[in-house]
Amino acid sequence: MNHDWIGLKNRLIVLYFFLGMGLNFSQAQTVAPRLKAAELASAYESFREPAITHRRFTHADLQPLIQKHAIQFQVHPLGKSVLGKSISALDWGTGSTKVMLWSQMHGNESTATMALFDLFNFLEGQGDRHQELRELLRSQLQLKFIPMLNPDGAEAFKRRNALDIDLNRDAISQISPEAVILKKARDDFEPDFGFNLHDQQIYYNVVNTPKQATISLLAPAYNEATEINGVRERAMQTIAGMNELLQELIPGQVGKYDDAFEPRAFGDNIQKWGTSTILIESGGLLGDPEKQEIRKINFMILLNALHSIATRNYIQYQTADYFAIPDNGFQLMDLLIEEMQVPVNGNWYAIDLAIRRREIESAGGFFYTGSVEDLGDMQVFFGMETLDASGLKYQEGKVFPTPFESVKEVTLEKAMELLRQGFMAIKVKQESPRQLHDLPLVVLKSSDTFSGGWTTGVTPNFFLTKDGNYEFALVNGYLIDLDRIPKEKFRNRIY
Repeated sequence: MNHDWIGLKNRLIVLYFFLGMGLNFSQAQTVAPRLKAAELASAYESFREPAITHRRFTHADLQPLIQKHAIQFQVHPLGKSVLGKSISALDWGTGSTKVMLWSQMHGNESTATMALFDLFNFLEGQGDRHQELRELLRSQLQLKFIPMLNPDGAEAFKRRNALDIDLNRDAISQISPEAVILKKARDDFEPDFGFNLHDQQIYYNVVNTPKQATISLLAPAYNEATEINGVRERAMQTIAGMNELLQELIPGQVGKYDDAFEPRAFGDNIQKWGTSTILIESGGLLGDPEKQEIRKINFMILLNALHSIATRNYIQYQTADYFAIPDNGFQLMDLLIEEMQVPVNGNWYAIDLAIRRREIESAGGFFYTGSVEDLGDMQVFFGMETLDASGLKYQEGKVFPTPFESVKEVTLEKAMELLRQGFMAIKVKQESPRQLHDLPLVVLKSSDTFSGGWTTGVTPNFFLTKDGNYEFALVNGYLIDLDRIPKEKFRNRIY
């Protein structure tokens, strides 16, 4: 009797969403309202997981959090990684529509994993303003979450697993135990919808615009012809609803990922196997290096999508709405320097310089290394930072002749003083090569020379001068205005 009452109550909750609009059931299927951005933002602020504060965390960090949710979720061990780390699923909900969400197939793509633990907190909440939504989701959906599919990659914060295999190219051969686990989880659960959660490089933009593709979406193709069947259409409709919300949150910063069929990829094959699959790629957002704001966006669009699936709100959208999302480009640079003068064979030439800085993992933590990506006419690219260097000339830097005992002797102010005198590099006695430091200088352990220059592939370490005066320094690809104390937090390495 009590079970019957709970079922009736849950059906009434669904009815509430329709009758609140004054509609009958047939009308409601096409115009059920989506969740409001303010409600989703409020839910995030209330249920954000405080134990996760940055995007580098490990399998061990997540285990206490998974156990915390073992009361209201069913936690199932799915198997072990190459190096023997456990891979678990968390199940929630009693509905008839099945949804599976998996994250960190690539070990260094952790943004959505953070959002999943925020979502777990939300789903466990009780007695608040979100309770009707929570009960709606519970009654209509069965959810299966795999929050960290590649724990070995996460440990090293690298893309591939311990076999150095890209798991997203192992859906058919299933060489890796992690691939076997994901395939079996899909086959056993037979989800109606799947969310394939990834991060993409920060250099993706909305094509032919300077805006970062903070979120990119895709309904993967299931065959070479990229045809649309009912399974893929439902994914496209769901994405169109997600994009509607995203245009409120990050207008103009949503891209559509390339849908060329990849026969080895999980997303493409899970679509082919009958699960409406949605790829979410978290890119970059200026001022959000640890992706905490993008984490919030992930939480909001995932919760919105689950509500859309639970109410079948997605059917109001058309495939044309999906195709209207602009494509991804790959046209962003960390820094564009326009029209700088470089000397060759006694003559000066005006060139544009395109620079990217990449994160490199090391035993002491990660650091950045800058590189000249290309030069010449760079008008097809966009810089997250751009300098008009008209009238500025390239100038090599010098090594300060007197070694310092330690980098700790050199303050930021001292470093700026050295740069203004044309010294780009210092030598230190105590520290070890490869040790990290936060100075806007090239730090050398023993060598009295350092690499630099402006040609492709080199690390850009040089000055820009005007009438013999030092105006700007380029240190490891960072642009430093010598009239100002920089605000950046540098992560450089001793050579």
